[in-house]
Amino acid sequence: MLRLAAGILLAILALAAWPSVTIAQTSSSTAPDALVAPQTITAADLARLVTPPAGAPDHERLAPSVAAVPAEGAIDLDGHLDEPVWRTAPVVDRFLQREPHEGRPGSQRTEVRFAYDDRHLYVGARMFDDRGPVGVTARLVRRDSETESDWLVIILDTFLDHRGQTVFALSPAGSRRDSYGPGGAEPDPSWNPVWRAETEIDSLGWTAEVAIPFSQLRFRSGGDQTWGLQVEREVSRLNEVQAWSLWRQDEEGGPSRFGHLTGIAAPTAGLGRLEILPYVAAQMETKAEVAPDDPFTDQQDGSMRAGADVKYLVTSDLTLNATVNPDFGQAEVDPAVVNLSDIETFFDEKREFFIEGSGLFQFGGLWCYSCSNISSLDMLFTRRIGRAPQAGFLAENGNDFADLPDAATIWTAAKLTGRTRSGTSVGVLGALTDREHAEVMAPGGVFRDQEVEPLTSYGVARVKQDLRDGNLQVGGILTSVVRSFDDPALEDLLPSHAEGLGLDADWWWGDRTYRFMASGAVTHVSGTEAAIARVQRSSAHYLQRPDRESGRFDPDAESLRGWALYSRLGKQAGPWRWEGQVSARSPGFENNDLGFLTRTDYVWMNGNLRRQWTTPNHWYRWLSFTGGAQQEYNFDGDVRARQFHGSVYTITPFYWEASLFGFHRPATWDDRVTRGGPVVRVPSSWYTEAFLLTDTRKPVVFEFVPWWYGNEEGVDDVRLGLTATWKPASNVSVTLGPVYEKSESSAQFVTAVEDPAAEAFFGTRTVFADLDQETFSMDTRVDWTFSPTMSLELFVQPLVSSSDFSRFKEFARPRGQEKLVYGKDVGTIREEGTGETHTFFVDPDATGPAAEFSFDDPDFSFRSLRGNLVFRWEYLPGSTLFLVWTQDRNSELARGDFDLGRDLGDLSEQDSDNIFLVKLTYWLGI
Repeated sequence: MLRLAAGILLAILALAAWPSVTIAQTSSSTAPDALVAPQTITAADLARLVTPPAGAPDHERLAPSVAAVPAEGAIDLDGHLDEPVWRTAPVVDRFLQREPHEGRPGSQRTEVRFAYDDRHLYVGARMFDDRGPVGVTARLVRRDSETESDWLVIILDTFLDHRGQTVFALSPAGSRRDSYGPGGAEPDPSWNPVWRAETEIDSLGWTAEVAIPFSQLRFRSGGDQTWGLQVEREVSRLNEVQAWSLWRQDEEGGPSRFGHLTGIAAPTAGLGRLEILPYVAAQMETKAEVAPDDPFTDQQDGSMRAGADVKYLVTSDLTLNATVNPDFGQAEVDPAVVNLSDIETFFDEKREFFIEGSGLFQFGGLWCYSCSNISSLDMLFTRRIGRAPQAGFLAENGNDFADLPDAATIWTAAKLTGRTRSGTSVGVLGALTDREHAEVMAPGGVFRDQEVEPLTSYGVARVKQDLRDGNLQVGGILTSVVRSFDDPALEDLLPSHAEGLGLDADWWWGDRTYRFMASGAVTHVSGTEAAIARVQRSSAHYLQRPDRESGRFDPDAESLRGWALYSRLGKQAGPWRWEGQVSARSPGFENNDLGFLTRTDYVWMNGNLRRQWTTPNHWYRWLSFTGGAQQEYNFDGDVRARQFHGSVYTITPFYWEASLFGFHRPATWDDRVTRGGPVVRVPSSWYTEAFLLTDTRKPVVFEFVPWWYGNEEGVDDVRLGLTATWKPASNVSVTLGPVYEKSESSAQFVTAVEDPAAEAFFGTRTVFADLDQETFSMDTRVDWTFSPTMSLELFVQPLVSSSDFSRFKEFARPRGQEKLVYGKDVGTIREEGTGETHTFFVDPDATGPAAEFSFDDPDFSFRSLRGNLVFRWEYLPGSTLFLVWTQDRNSELARGDFDLGRDLGDLSEQDSDNIFLVKLTYWLGI
């Protein structure tokens, strides 16, 4: 099997030889001013072009307009604009620069025309270049990848609601990007409509022909259509961005400033209403180590599976998506992390079914010029659906062997998304995951099943309504999780019901200069007393904190309720900008069953003032300064954080980006350090972070991000991150991202033990330590694109981390900062053990009444190497072949010393787990 896989991979690599010669060579960069037309537009001229008459609403601006015309005869999509319609259709040719010289005419002429028939919207574009083919930058990348290339970008607001964006972008090499963001949502690049495009590089520059099926667009039905339209062109060698409908850089732009595309007769027939994407997948898994008496695991294991995605066009503006037995084997692996905090690690959603259309489910978005230690009020985190079993430890504890499923099986999932003609955005999502069991072998060779994940249904309904010409949007969200248990032990771990209800509003006024955002939500979870007690004690709540006055722990509760809110008022246009924000979470707020929640019990406030300069000069192309402050209280009135911060950001005349950010935090109270114990004092601290990015058009690009953190107790954290990207050819990119971090802590949580003698700490003695942690990792990516529909991607991440614990201690008193080191300031401590197995024995008051306790040496080193290799080939429009190889090797040692050479050497010699996957999808449009 390994030889076969290696042979397949070598054959794939061999394919790279033939396509590279068909791609135009990227020309060297030229000074930006060298080819800029001498004609300029004054500030007054620009204001007249992009500013509406007094009192005119946004959609009645002096916006440009162009008509699409019926296509006479067939259009042969070959990149050659030789059909008659491309000579007679009205032309879009008035382009102004957004960059580098705002308001000047585009230095390179651009002509774009639109036509249509009963099935397609066609775009024919001619991008002139005064250097001919030599001036065209044509990088070839996989679909939806960003790269420094020339681009033609078509953005449609098909509902003319001045909020939606449907984006189609094309490079001279045929690379494509597409994204969809209805109703003000950020365009989602995971949206992959089936559309065709061809390009041609010739003596005049380059051309493009595009055919977009109406079946892939969402728009109001009936009558002639008028859509919002923006056309942009990017000329890479000049760092020039041209726009057909221009707005100033100190304005809030977007769909409200688009021009208009008129004259499209809406198709009444021929729309493909049903799309089916079946798949078949075969997988082979090999294990590095298998215990000889493990009855569940084989050295090699193969499997096959099948399923399908279905998309049905309910109306021209509403789409139903469904999936049966979905397969996500081609998704990129998550990076390895070492997390010693009490907060769950967040990983982005990477499964396309859940990513596509996710913008319609966005709720409670956080927007700030400068803020930290805060998260958005997001009610939906789709990685909760089909997650790894939450009760795997029930199968592992006390048993010899256990066969655990990797994730809860998604039986089926469906979502209805779209936008009605009345300006209502709708998103409804439902999913059902299977009851999962682990097969275990108990001592004595007894086999049994253990339920580790209940049968669970998930439901989300999101609605938003546009008012006041799209300047006001109000909406709501409803979430529900219902679990069915067979095992009482599992029922005592998880809530049986979890519901959430949220309302939000987003209001712009003053010609979209000012913005007010507000969102609020309430939650209710219910279950057995044990399950709700577990929620109350979780790290998001710590309701068991003994000195708490609000939201006290209730051991008899069978439900938990709470609320949360977020609001922001800000000025978002002009050279001077400001914002003020408030965010709060009550102690009982809980949405972790379907959302992502790290902490509650706070009221957070933030304010910032920004000044920015957008007119280039000899010193900068862009410059901004931001200063502000924030503070946070818990519901008992303790100041949990206070911060004063500032930042500067600039783009240099030679197109480097640089920034500097820093803050100071005075000493405050902390109700989380003791992890459920009383409040203590934390020292004042400082933080500085820099950022430097070189010109991204160059063959070699560097990004450098160092930061430093320190506090008054002498703690120093240093992190050095460097990312280097090398583009040796127009279709190849290699990225290395080494990161080294050395962090310290004077109060790293170790353990908590019950001790009646610890009266000041309510009968619990919490042990802390000094921590010295060193970590090295390097994200490595290789992107090799053979054609617009064929690519090979490699991701590899080695990680080595060591954690050395020393000077074990405890806080001297609640609400204090002083710490007492065992064996020095208080009590005694001794270490026993041999080799890498050690145990510490602590008598916290020596001859006093406290009992001796012990804990294992927490020192450890973690080594990991994981990655995957993905070959994609869209052999037919919408139909794809995936070949995937995933590898993982890791180990953990009971030692805290850091030796990079030794650990990387040991890691390279370690056996690995491997997964080989072949997946084939076939798109059917009916």
